[in-house]
Amino acid sequence: MNTETLVRETAWEREFLLSAPVIRRCLAGQVDHELYIRFLTQAYHHVRHTVPLLAATAERLPSQHAWLHEAIVHYIAEEEGHDAWILDDIAEAGGDRAAALASEPAIPTAAMVAYAWDTVLRGNPVGFFGMVHVLEGTSVSLATRAADSIQAALGLPSRAFTYLRSHGELDKEHVGHLTSILERLTAAEDCGAVTRCAKGIYWLYGHMFRGLESDACSVDDPFTSIRRYA
Repeated sequence: MNTETLVRETAWEREFLLSAPVIRRCLAGQVDHELYIRFLTQAYHHVRHTVPLLAATAERLPSQHAWLHEAIVHYIAEEEGHDAWILDDIAEAGGDRAAALASEPAIPTAAMVAYAWDTVLRGNPVGFFGMVHVLEGTSVSLATRAADSIQAALGLPSRAFTYLRSHGELDKEHVGHLTSILERLTAAEDCGAVTRCAKGIYWLYGHMFRGLESDACSVDDPFTSIRRYA
């Protein structure tokens, strides 16, 4: 599977994510403590599923993709414990770690996680690499820049940005690794599954970011941002 093709075929959905006003605000340093903690809380709610999703993907791979097991084991080793990092960042940023742990995810976040699980459990598990493509690519392009801008605006210590800064650097390595994986996927059904998952995750992740600016990160009308973007 050609990565350039994947990027081209998901361009609209990627733009939907990156055009979220809150992303532009964060990169411009127009952010407060509450917004940063809201972001971290939603990140916790999807990141805590990463390792279980990877494990489930490995369990459901067909025999022709047995070669992927080694790559997935590597991903699991590097992703283990990142949800705890986020909770620590929340505490360092002045938030309530216990409250974040006990909270419910916002509707778009829950939908994104559910879509990923549905891809793995009911669809083609190889499609999960579409989610990896979205999260790692977004992280590389935005995480470190966002951390620098938010820290400058809020005056928080560097230990409040473990998640963003670690992923900004770690995912640079992962992108090359993912490219080598995708290049070995040649079957049309596998390429289609990766593309479909990536499109869905971009779209739902975009809604997650748009939801950060609503009251208490709730979404009374899940279709509000659809109408605004249309």
